[in-house]
Amino acid sequence: MNHLPPSGASQQPGQDLWQQPGAQAAGNTAWEREVLEHLVLATVNEQRAARRWRIFWRLLWMGLFGAAIWFFGKEGATTTVSGPHTAVVEIKGEIASGADASAEFVNAAMRSALEDSGSKALVLLINSPGGSPVQAGMINDEILRLKALHQKPVYAVVEETCASAAYYIAAAADEIYVDKASLVGSIGVLLDGFGFTGTMEKLGVERRLLTAGANKGMLDPFSPLTPEHKAHTQTMLSQIHQQFIDVVRKNRSERLKENPETFSGMVWTGQQAVQMGLADHLGSINSVARDIVKQEKIVDYTKRDNVAEKLVKKFGVSVGIGMVQAAKTQSGAVQ
Repeated sequence: MNHLPPSGASQQPGQDLWQQPGAQAAGNTAWEREVLEHLVLATVNEQRAARRWRIFWRLLWMGLFGAAIWFFGKEGATTTVSGPHTAVVEIKGEIASGADASAEFVNAAMRSALEDSGSKALVLLINSPGGSPVQAGMINDEILRLKALHQKPVYAVVEETCASAAYYIAAAADEIYVDKASLVGSIGVLLDGFGFTGTMEKLGVERRLLTAGANKGMLDPFSPLTPEHKAHTQTMLSQIHQQFIDVVRKNRSERLKENPETFSGMVWTGQQAVQMGLADHLGSINSVARDIVKQEKIVDYTKRDNVAEKLVKKFGVSVGIGMVQAAKTQSGAVQ
């Protein structure tokens, strides 16, 4: 049904019959603009508030992270004490490059301890089954050098174990103190491994090893051990063993009651070690500080990787691996 305009109203050609009057249309437009402005302002304010909170939380986490690094980083700091005291350096766990008981850490700790004017003596607190003869030899040499340089006594105190390379280190001390149940000795050298040649033959697996040099594949676990390689390896072990024996004989001198079992790689209790001259007395860190050094105050100079250094090293390794992988990817793309 068509609606006609009221009588008396003139209709212009093309005029919209539903168009609002001008004043009312302007009012509606102003209202819509005002609502839109409020919505935009509310959105902007909300975004600003969210941005402020994000910045706040980021700064807070960064502050906490920095505080944690600073707090835990103090663990690895060098201790400097002016008053009289007994300096202690721990040698615990495997003696190896990169470990807490490496020559790098132990030697630096011993230097700091003996350079301190307040330290009256250095005690090496040992609890180690051994490790690298190279690292042990470096520590042994540094002990002898520092003793001559600073003219301060160096004592070794054994907790549970002082075997193999750990005893190599302890032998350089002026005196060795042990618990009666400690395990001491194991003056020997070993090189262990496995051979899989029989298993590979049963499985039908062929070892394809190509070398430039007749002895380059020596001690390969998937190849047979030749008599020549075995004899050469035994010669190397015997030479290192003799170096170990010479160090013990030189440093223990007349205190050592040598017998055929002394350098056989056998391990003895602390009580037996004292009887054999491998150790001097029964004692502990506290008894040595109190009765021998006469300074009951004990200061630990042991150096370890602190949390900050570990994080930096892990980050560096991760970055390095990422760079290598990126280089490989780039190289593959170029090819």
